[in-house]
Amino acid sequence: MRLLLIRHGDPDYEADSLTPKGWHEAKLLSERMAQMEIKKIYVSPLGRAKDTASLTLQKLGMEAQECEWLREFAPRIKRPDRERDSISWDWLPQHWTTIPQFYDKDAWQQEPRMQEGKVGEEYTWVTSCFDRLLEEHGYVRDGNFYRVVHGNQDTIVFFCHFGLTCVLLSHLIGVSPMVLWHGTCAAPTSVTSLVTEERRQGIASFRMGSFGDVNHLLAAGEQPSVSARFCERFENTGERHD
Repeated sequence: MRLLLIRHGDPDYEADSLTPKGWHEAKLLSERMAQMEIKKIYVSPLGRAKDTASLTLQKLGMEAQECEWLREFAPRIKRPDRERDSISWDWLPQHWTTIPQFYDKDAWQQEPRMQEGKVGEEYTWVTSCFDRLLEEHGYVRDGNFYRVVHGNQDTIVFFCHFGLTCVLLSHLIGVSPMVLWHGTCAAPTSVTSLVTEERRQGIASFRMGSFGDVNHLLAAGEQPSVSARFCERFENTGERHD
């Protein structure tokens, strides 16, 4: 089975929709998706993800199943350098990298600020819902791998968000989400793919084949949006610092 995790297009956060560039990105993505044989499409309840999916659904003549747990992963905490609440995974590198727990796939949830914000509870809810969905498609979680009840080569697509994608990846490949949140960046409409490997009958694991693939944009001469990235150099005043 193949999973495609797709980030929404360039966002207009105030309107919970897409910018004009985001709509163009979504159109180019839909042309890529139209060439695939897709079994099922799931979508976040947030407008920017649903708008991105809409063009692909129109091209394929399909409907998506909306899942509340596919919304952006955004529990709130008090970051060390701020008094106001922040998204739980938005830390400065000089702070989070000094906490050994954040590099552990399980212990990261026990950091006091994460506990106070009940971030682990949200993570468990999301990953439990994800596993129930995978079970519907024939793969049952057993510890850190999956039992194959109904093996298949179906392609399942998820239109969602960067932070949420890192949560799902951390669960599938056994990595702390903090490392993924800070060490990767998926551009709008980028495609992250995973495929099952069944090296022994009935036992499967998911292996990532690509992360944040934007070939559909580059092939059309469209530069990927820098949304979700911070400034490359501090002196770059036109880029986001915080």
